[in-house]
Amino acid sequence: MFKKHEIYKTDNYNMLTVEVQGKTLIVREISDQWGEDSHTFISRPEMLNWAENRFRPADFVGREDEREAIMNALKKV
Repeated sequence: MFKKHEIYKTDNYNMLTVEVQGKTLIVREISDQWGEDSHTFISRPEMLNWAENRFRPADFVGREDEREAIMNALKKV
């Protein structure tokens, strides 16, 4: 049994989930623009480093709360 964390879900086509499989973290990103993208990490710091680069502050100008919510959710995994 894997533990699945929903980081965000705006609709059925835009969501980010993290599955915890033992020590492995599988991040699934689904967007209506890019389809499904999957990333596998072997540590939380590795996943958070990816997230810092994926969700850059410059991409969230005026939506800082949204980025902060995403990062906080990832840190709780």
